[in-house]
Amino acid sequence: MYCDFVLITGKYNMPLILGELHILYCIFHMHISVCTRQIKFHPLRYFCLWRHVQIAAHSHVLVAFILITCGFSYFLYDFKGADPGIKNSLLPVSMSFVGAAMIRAAVCWLGPAFRRPVAFRSYSSAPEHTSLKSVPYGTTLKQEGGPSGPSKPLPRSADVVVIGGGSLGCQTLYHLAKMGMKNAVLLERDRLTAGTTWHTAGLLWQLRPSDVEVELLAHTRQVVSSDLEQETGLHTGWIQNGGLFIASNKQRLDEYKRLMSLGKVYGIESYVLSPSETKDLYPLMNVEDLYGTLYVPKDGTMDPAGTCSTLARAATARGATVIENCPVSGIHVQTDDLGVHRVRAVETPHGTIQTPCVVNCAGVWAEKLGRMAGVNVPLIAMHHAYVVTERIEGIQNMPNVRDHDASVYLRLQGDALSVGGYEQNPIFWDEVSDKFAFSLFDLDWDVFMQHIEGAINRIPVLERTGIKSTVCGPESFTPDHKPLMGEAPEVRGFFLGCGFNSAGMMLGGGCGRELAHWIIHGRPEKDMYGYDIRRFHHSLTNSNRWIRERSHESYAKNYSVVFPYDEPLASRNMRRDPLHQVLLEKGCIFQERHGWERPGYFSRDGPAPVLDYDYYGAYGTSRNSIYKYNDLLGKEYTFDFPAHHHVIKDECLTCRNAVAVFNMSYFGKFFLIGPDAKQAADWLFSADVNKAVGSTIYTCMLNKEGGVESDLTVSRIEPPAAGQSPLAPAFEGHGYYLAVGGAVAQHNWSHIQAVLQDRGFRCTLLDHSEDIGMISIQGPKSRHLLQDVLDADLSNEAFPFSTHKVVQAAGHQVRAMRLSFVGEMGWELHIPRDSCVPVYQAVMAAGAKYGVCNAGYRAIDSLSIEKGYRHWHADLRPDDSPLEAGLAFTCKLRSSTPFLGREALEARQACGLRRRILCFTVGEKVPMFGLEAIFRNGTPIGHLRRSDFGFALDKTIGYGYIRDPDGGLVNADFVKSGKFTIERMGVVYDATAHLKSPFDPENKRVKGIY
Repeated sequence: MYCDFVLITGKYNMPLILGELHILYCIFHMHISVCTRQIKFHPLRYFCLWRHVQIAAHSHVLVAFILITCGFSYFLYDFKGADPGIKNSLLPVSMSFVGAAMIRAAVCWLGPAFRRPVAFRSYSSAPEHTSLKSVPYGTTLKQEGGPSGPSKPLPRSADVVVIGGGSLGCQTLYHLAKMGMKNAVLLERDRLTAGTTWHTAGLLWQLRPSDVEVELLAHTRQVVSSDLEQETGLHTGWIQNGGLFIASNKQRLDEYKRLMSLGKVYGIESYVLSPSETKDLYPLMNVEDLYGTLYVPKDGTMDPAGTCSTLARAATARGATVIENCPVSGIHVQTDDLGVHRVRAVETPHGTIQTPCVVNCAGVWAEKLGRMAGVNVPLIAMHHAYVVTERIEGIQNMPNVRDHDASVYLRLQGDALSVGGYEQNPIFWDEVSDKFAFSLFDLDWDVFMQHIEGAINRIPVLERTGIKSTVCGPESFTPDHKPLMGEAPEVRGFFLGCGFNSAGMMLGGGCGRELAHWIIHGRPEKDMYGYDIRRFHHSLTNSNRWIRERSHESYAKNYSVVFPYDEPLASRNMRRDPLHQVLLEKGCIFQERHGWERPGYFSRDGPAPVLDYDYYGAYGTSRNSIYKYNDLLGKEYTFDFPAHHHVIKDECLTCRNAVAVFNMSYFGKFFLIGPDAKQAADWLFSADVNKAVGSTIYTCMLNKEGGVESDLTVSRIEPPAAGQSPLAPAFEGHGYYLAVGGAVAQHNWSHIQAVLQDRGFRCTLLDHSEDIGMISIQGPKSRHLLQDVLDADLSNEAFPFSTHKVVQAAGHQVRAMRLSFVGEMGWELHIPRDSCVPVYQAVMAAGAKYGVCNAGYRAIDSLSIEKGYRHWHADLRPDDSPLEAGLAFTCKLRSSTPFLGREALEARQACGLRRRILCFTVGEKVPMFGLEAIFRNGTPIGHLRRSDFGFALDKTIGYGYIRDPDGGLVNADFVKSGKFTIERMGVVYDATAHLKSPFDPENKRVKGIY
């Protein structure tokens, strides 16, 4: 049997055709090359031989022999060439890092080789595993021959039952107890940490490209490095050895400089180092290919057993209960009189605990636990691995290293290193075993070897260092590589604290505190929307394709640079509006927002469709070799102005000077009807939406702390004359039509439903998002265009701003609303699905003589920030109040009508604002994207939440919340008396602060006054 493969030796690529004689030649050649070093040779490249050669089953032994021979030869060479003082200390187990890898791979491969071809890689793993103890920690909580029953008697009831004794479970229990909850119980099916926590690498990095995550990490660090030891007198195992981020190119270093600037706002010490400075800090590191590094001295490592056992002790000291060896067999859910599903009890083989609240912290087993309660938990289990080296002289006290470009991390492990990373072909664990406790998989060297070369390149001494142990265990991963937290929309009282993507230790403290606050007070203190399970539309959370593809892509891209305009390639085209194909043919480049395809911008180079996901060529799939959409994305991978900056400019200026059409069909469109609809609307919405029929009101929805859960428009509608129409359901009394951003529609839906349930309102919320399309026609010439299409008078007197009417458009019934999200005169047309294409075509035909253009959300982002309009979850979040956000006009505080959050707003208003949003403009034409640090008189006072370029102003514009470092009021005098600067990637720029938007501050344009 013959096969083709490529043998790479240093700088030579030699295609060979191999039979069995060639294999014998390779054995001899590899032995001579390794032992004599007569040619420039890297043994890793020979290791690739076994991954590419397909041979008959009887030749598998020969290939294994190649690996073993080369591995031992390499060891013998190292032994022969070693310093005499070192020879005597060498043992056979201390073979070279590479030689060990070869031998282990060969030995592990011999068995399976006779059962399947080498080149075929299984898409998912078999449920086989080993229970060998290989983690690099001196202590674990594993107990041999332990008790078969619960470690403590089960209570009859509990206020909260936390399920899962890993990092998140222990942190949540600790913070529940610390917040005063005495009757909280944690159930662990085996011993604490037994699932995935016990084998974690335990790294903690303080800087992330998210202000919320920086705060969460800071709290974890505070808990493990200080709080627990003060409370218990026990050391958790925290080691502060610092962290070092490696940049091999300018874009990577730019990303790190962004983190450094954000860190200054939070007082996190960090330094950008040159290659020579990096070499001084880490003498064993190869710096020849470095562009620079980011050094964070107070990063460190955590010990899982020490941390979790200390958390448990601190929690039980405050009245909580930890019960080990007690698996959960069921969740009792009951339906109340209003049809709401609620948690009632937790069932175990040893008894039942009555409880109104369950917290799912079960890690890779969380999906199964969710099914017990009828809750979708969109995560998937994968193998995740690292190897532990033998002792390395001179490695002591070195910082942990993240070499993102090589997709590898190096964790200090005493006098050794743990080496791991994220590969593009991770192994899925489809058959998750309930018996898997303190267990590890056999490491698949075929998958893991891609990390070895990067590790050796960065730390060359690894080439001559032995492998002490391998650690390959299961971890849970999610579709966007963010945890799953909060109350499940399907069942009240069922909370999630799972899916932490290998970051459960470092995010555990911050997330445990937020989850505890969520349970006790109904919401977290911080903006946790990015982790909230309600960020995902319900049509996605039970889609196996979406979960699998998106989780794979998020895993494979975990170490990729986080660029502002990146888009996923996995599981696209899940939700498409009626105009999708028409706009695709016009060159629309789509963005994905939680399943929806929405227009990003319009390319002048023709259609660029999104193709089926190719897994980046993993698992035997073929890469999409000709992929225009992906090529366009690649051109946007920059922290400078993007490649299509001029295209966005044309769309924006056409809107400002003529007229543009935006397809906004992905918006959520809900109807609120029922006997208590008026009372519900008064309570839900901060503005007075109970105006006359035909009114459309911009409003917020708040939480009880006065934070903004949503901004939306609410239109007062009348029942359709015919009893029902495509634009409204049949109803009696008051009815309301709600339009909300499509990316946050599920969050809005869940928030409204929870409020209706908690208040007992007799209302129905109907979702017609898929049934109604929406286009927005904006610009000075929008009235002229639409007057040729609609059968209504569009004058200011007949159709004033913030009103709506049902009219005819090209023979089709539509709901026209005079609104704007870009600061221009314009109308939205809400159109029955089947009428979307003909109405759109009529609009575009009528607009040709006015210079109409299609425009996307990239233009909306620029136009809206130029006008000063807010984007929810960017410059408007659940931890921002309308008063701080400059949206006091949306609150009916002058009326006597109670509404959710009113009391909190009134208290804040009485105390004065100590935090508020400001607009900043930068004179220099430099791109900013958010997270840039804001300084007043040289002192950091906040950071930009959102930033973009305003083409009408011809300036960079940013919005951010600022504070007085001395705790004083942030009023107009504070703003006017300060000199402001903004730091972007380490460079400081002068900035001008504005109390009002500098573009059309008198709001004339939206009123049609030009």
